[in-house]
Amino acid sequence: MKVYISATLRTFFGKKAVFDISENSVRGILEYLTDEYPESKKILFDESGKLRDFIRVYAGEDDKTDESVWDENIESKGKVLLLPAIAGGAPEEDAVPSIISDERRKEVLFDDQEVERFGKHLMLRDIGVKGQKRIKASKVVIFGAGALGSPVIQYLAAAGVGTIKVVDASEVSLDNLQSQVIHTQRDLKRPKVASAKDKVRNINRSIVFEAVNEIPDENNILDLIEGYDLVIDCSDNYKARYLINDACAFASVPLVFGAVYQFEGQVGIFNLDGGPCYRCQFPAPPPAGMVPTCAEGGAISPLPGIIGSIMANEALKLIIGIGEHLNGKLLTVDSLYLQSNILKVKKNDRCPICGKHPTITAIKEFDYDGFCGLREVEEETPIEGITPEELAERIEKNDAMTIIDVREPHERTINRFENAIAIPIGQLARRQKELNPEIDTIFICKEGKRSILAVNTLREAGYKGPMYNLKGGMDAMKDILFSHDGAWL
Repeated sequence: MKVYISATLRTFFGKKAVFDISENSVRGILEYLTDEYPESKKILFDESGKLRDFIRVYAGEDDKTDESVWDENIESKGKVLLLPAIAGGAPEEDAVPSIISDERRKEVLFDDQEVERFGKHLMLRDIGVKGQKRIKASKVVIFGAGALGSPVIQYLAAAGVGTIKVVDASEVSLDNLQSQVIHTQRDLKRPKVASAKDKVRNINRSIVFEAVNEIPDENNILDLIEGYDLVIDCSDNYKARYLINDACAFASVPLVFGAVYQFEGQVGIFNLDGGPCYRCQFPAPPPAGMVPTCAEGGAISPLPGIIGSIMANEALKLIIGIGEHLNGKLLTVDSLYLQSNILKVKKNDRCPICGKHPTITAIKEFDYDGFCGLREVEEETPIEGITPEELAERIEKNDAMTIIDVREPHERTINRFENAIAIPIGQLARRQKELNPEIDTIFICKEGKRSILAVNTLREAGYKGPMYNLKGGMDAMKDILFSHDGAWL
């Protein structure tokens, strides 16, 4: 049986966080612990021998605090948690080394204002002056100033990270404001890095902030991370994820990774102290368009805040050198059903980047666009596209054609396309008889990526009729007004 001790109580248990105990009842576990650590008895029990009111005992998700259930059998593979009402903690000191050297830490000085500003960190034994100096000495690169980047940037700035570089080439749009809380309505159409810079200046003007309004690619990625201690991946596409991972592996820079989709999120640490990289966990991305992105599938507003906050927490632990972190692990969080798991990530000896016989030896020599399905193979027949204006004109003329909507049901609910036939990509091959090969078939999705996959899928299935991809998808068509029905698309 694994018994977890909350941080507040660890002082009374030899600073240990987890015990493996053969007892399978709450009473047996408590008796074992108090026999092994007599000093713990006074914190767990009052003078009359009753469990103190501020202590709760959980077996899995079940509250076992009431003494009437202490003799019940607990599943041998379960876990027991001793949880006090007061949060706080003293994890085992110097559990992990800091990524900031002592030499750099000693070069840092605080003024009176900083002592007051970071007082709540300074009073924590596991951070203190040394830890806060490491935070100030650290240099962090954050890729992405969107939903995940918003909490990461703000929390690291508030914590006092000395140098922050944010890389993002997009502008603030209205639909960003639902979850990208670093931006406001006043920032619409501004570069996200400019908006982020303003917010960081409002938090702490002493932070060195570098705003890089560029797309990371094979030519600039190594320069973007050179001289930095930590990289945080808040990007939203597969090319960026693999590119950032590979650059960190080549430069020996640890990487904090995060991702969100609808109600689920992931956090992990890669390329740390010889540990696995992102490619060890996910050797290749899904085919382009097969898996909707966060932009296409959406995410509940607080989820990026939850995942981004965990990412910032992991980053600070690495900088300070405290606690247990996610190196070689992947945390998954399901915010809809309140489930989380920590999964082991094994180092892959056959990994093309960090394996025993690497095959990727230079960033510039690897075809990231081809790897992530962003470039049409020369042998393939080019896919013909149709612009939103051309499609609108054909609809106005009542041209004979079939429009196929391959979006998810919730996307169609938000933004409906009149008279389109909804067919998921996975059903296209077996439902091709619903199409008329004598007239044009036009495929639509949100951004014009999944519709390309739809055309290729039908080609592979042997469909011979003329097919077109709506360029830019519904995002490009939403401002076109049809005169015949006055409906916004």
